[in-house]
Amino acid sequence: MKRVRAFCVLAALAFCLPAAAADGGDQLTPEQRRLCEQSFDQVWQIVYDRHYDTTFGGVDWPGLRIELRPKLDTCETMADVRVLLAEMIHRLGLSHFEILPGEILSTMDIPDNPVDQAGVTGMVVRVVGGAALVARVRPETPAAEAGIRPGWEVVTAGGDKVTEVLAPLQEQYADHIRYPIYAATAVLNRLAGKVGDTVTATFRDSSGNLVTDSLVLAERVGQRTVFGNLPPFYLTIDTATLEGGIGYFAFNCFFDPGMLMGRFQEFVAAHRDAPGWIIDVRGNPGGIGGIAMGLAGFMVSEKNLLIGTLTTRESNLKMVINPRAETYDGRVAVLIDGLSGSSAEFFSGGLQAIGRARVFGSRSMGAALSAMTEKLANGDALLYVFADFLSADGTRLEGTGVTPDEPVELTRESLLAGRDRVIEAAADWIRQQEK
Repeated sequence: MKRVRAFCVLAALAFCLPAAAADGGDQLTPEQRRLCEQSFDQVWQIVYDRHYDTTFGGVDWPGLRIELRPKLDTCETMADVRVLLAEMIHRLGLSHFEILPGEILSTMDIPDNPVDQAGVTGMVVRVVGGAALVARVRPETPAAEAGIRPGWEVVTAGGDKVTEVLAPLQEQYADHIRYPIYAATAVLNRLAGKVGDTVTATFRDSSGNLVTDSLVLAERVGQRTVFGNLPPFYLTIDTATLEGGIGYFAFNCFFDPGMLMGRFQEFVAAHRDAPGWIIDVRGNPGGIGGIAMGLAGFMVSEKNLLIGTLTTRESNLKMVINPRAETYDGRVAVLIDGLSGSSAEFFSGGLQAIGRARVFGSRSMGAALSAMTEKLANGDALLYVFADFLSADGTRLEGTGVTPDEPVELTRESLLAGRDRVIEAAADWIRQQEK
């Protein structure tokens, strides 16, 4: 059994897809039928062995296998098999258990060996209104050297038309909470590869002209860190003092606690008297949940503040915030978007729930559970969770995400103008509180 990827440490990093109808319309061959039977047994066994709730929410899981497996004989297509498997896992009443069609996984083009995909262009891409836009270009990267600018539309990526790449995702997931991560991943994976590889992309610039560039991929920017069997992460941290003395701290993952916590302590020391802080976790898929609690401790004065509970088969982990030796009592704004998941959601949602921060941007990913994806014999995959997370008030962030207090959507016009409307909104709120 091939494990596609572990997407979490304490919560899902969720670079994966929900159930889809996909085509699956051709008649099953005898070999496909055999593999689908094997896949049925895989799905049942994975849930039986690893589901965080040994009572399965009151569902008779062994009896369900006896009930449903004979129905495989009536399945004529892959679509029929997926419907049957979905029926089995959805009896659990948990929407985040999903069958991931092999066709859609291929569209996403997630590499089997992410270690080999360390080469990047230096662009941050977001899909807005069906168009893939360059949201940011990191300095001293291939994209920056080529003169690519925020707001440019990515027309082709790695030889593929972006409209064709996004079409199946838009058709089935346009209204899904995790569409932003699915779409961005589909584009960015076509602009990644081994360091030294060349990728070609075509852009529509601010004047509407088409610009084609061949970019030699460079190693990802940031501090490389490896945790367990997860793919390598490259921690990047950006700090600044904005107009009026407002402190700004942005980071892209909750890994390398020594470096991240150390840099945040430096930020705290430099901005102890600031009128407000802006903490930017947009595009941050999460990581180690304990780091979220550690960072939050710099912003609270009360002890033992509960932000949620993580439950596995073996234990219940209370996620508690305690004040650090030196804390900040000024105003805090947290920035999120549709690519903020896992620990980024614990952090933003936790501070929001206890009234310690105001959240700006767009709704987060809704990937707050410890999840894994397992490849099935028939080429599809199973997304399943092995831990449950409930916020302090008993609600789930999984599938719903963190809702900003002040929604601010990304637009091409603002990107082309060199403006970050989310930062502007947060800074305006801090300044208004001073008056």
